[in-house]
Amino acid sequence: MLIRIINHSENTLPAYETLHAAGMDLRANLEEPVTLQPLERKLIPTGLHIELPEGYEAQIRPRSGLAFKHGIGIVNSPGTVDADYRGEIKVLLVNLSNEVFEIKSGDRIAQMVVAKHEKVEWEQVTQLSETSRGMGGYGHTGIG
Repeated sequence: MLIRIINHSENTLPAYETLHAAGMDLRANLEEPVTLQPLERKLIPTGLHIELPEGYEAQIRPRSGLAFKHGIGIVNSPGTVDADYRGEIKVLLVNLSNEVFEIKSGDRIAQMVVAKHEKVEWEQVTQLSETSRGMGGYGHTGIG
């Protein structure tokens, strides 16, 4: 799939790092380093603008290495970039650790997965079909 992109950063375009990767790394586009205090969140720019085809979204997800090693996540994970959005992609990072974390321009801060999605139409009814699960929700099958 060919997607139009504007890159206002000095970073390379998002790319798949391995043959079967689903996500492409997004990099910070900063004039100066940004410090995230414990439990602090900040919106980090990437310098990227994209034009997705109708019926597709870009999901912005945390990087597993940042989450595991440093406790860095994304507040609204996954974030969604809609097909009609033309603004800069920014990532809402949060520091869930007890340590200060510094982000520098060019650092890989998130991953982006482009995915097809469906449009739904609602049919309002008074009853739904029955299943063996029924209305069982959170924890209804036991511990773990």
